[in-house]
Amino acid sequence: MLEIPSAGWFRWKKNHCSKFEKSVPYALLCQVAGLKEYISANPALKFESTTTVVHSKFAHVSVSNGENGHDVETEAHDEFYDAIAGDSSSSSEDEDEESDDNGEVDQKDARVKLRNVSWAISSIAVKRTKASVTNKELDPNANSTVIDPSQFCGSLHKGKDENDSNCWSSPSGKGFMIRGKSYLKDNAKVMGGEPLLKLLAVDWFTVDKSIDRIALHPKCLVQSEAGKKLPFILVINLQVPAKPNYSLVLYYAAERPPKKNSLLAKFVDGSDMFRDARFKLIPSIVEGYWMVKRAVGTKACLLGKAVTCKYFRQDNFLEIDVDIGSSSVARGVIGLVLGYVTSLVVDLAILIEAKEEEELPEYILGTVRLNRVKLDSAVHLDG
Repeated sequence: MLEIPSAGWFRWKKNHCSKFEKSVPYALLCQVAGLKEYISANPALKFESTTTVVHSKFAHVSVSNGENGHDVETEAHDEFYDAIAGDSSSSSEDEDEESDDNGEVDQKDARVKLRNVSWAISSIAVKRTKASVTNKELDPNANSTVIDPSQFCGSLHKGKDENDSNCWSSPSGKGFMIRGKSYLKDNAKVMGGEPLLKLLAVDWFTVDKSIDRIALHPKCLVQSEAGKKLPFILVINLQVPAKPNYSLVLYYAAERPPKKNSLLAKFVDGSDMFRDARFKLIPSIVEGYWMVKRAVGTKACLLGKAVTCKYFRQDNFLEIDVDIGSSSVARGVIGLVLGYVTSLVVDLAILIEAKEEEELPEYILGTVRLNRVKLDSAVHLDG
């Protein structure tokens, strides 16, 4: 047992720790002393093996106070357990439990490995090429139109390389996870492929108030001679609430018109209710501050359910006006993004949510990367 010379003990106690009685070491020493006295009072316990479990209901501890000479009695109500005894007495049980645990771990590992293998197989099996998506969603009998990007130019220029700023580019869909072929059964998602539609240009406008049906504006790309010759154009008008207000307009084009009864055709010519239930956007902050990444996230969002969307179908185009200011949550997030926009690289993917078996796997309609956009570079557009 632990023994401490009384002279040195009282000197240390008086000079270094006036409140030692309230400390954890003091309580432990009291319990050790109590255990020592308890065993001394029961000689039979001295010859028990180390497998003995000692239950101490109480222990009187006499500590002489060096200042007034009085004894202080404390009572402990703790149970002392010999760890060696526990190990030796339950060794056989531990072996059985360990074998059971190992069996459970092996089964879990097997399930995890099987799931990983099945996920990899499903990812390979459902990976669509752009050609297969094009044939399913666009009319194969229509003449394919060659899209010349040099004929289209927006107010925001296309980036020359990754180091360019205040520009846009069109990344692949590999950075986005979309619903796989077996999603309705196992919720498995797969890596996105190449976008179906080609991003032609991006306009970055300031406006006095939000403008709907921007595709009808004389300065809009859709009204150009080259734009009128395209089989189909999807216009996404993201209306950003601020002072002043902004409009980020994305123009996507297809080489052929939508195929009849395809998911794209149902969306383009369907009801607003159907469009609201299917129009989906996936955001991703590629570069930026942690708090902005946390606020934006990477979770897919049904824009028609989160904010107010207006749809305008005419001639060879469909325009979607997205009023970000219609939601207080979206307004707060976009306000945070605008505060750091000059240091952000943002990727967006636009798609039509697949909900039926025959619509799976999903495909990406279009993507855009906004690289460190400057607010003051926006061009004013008259209403």
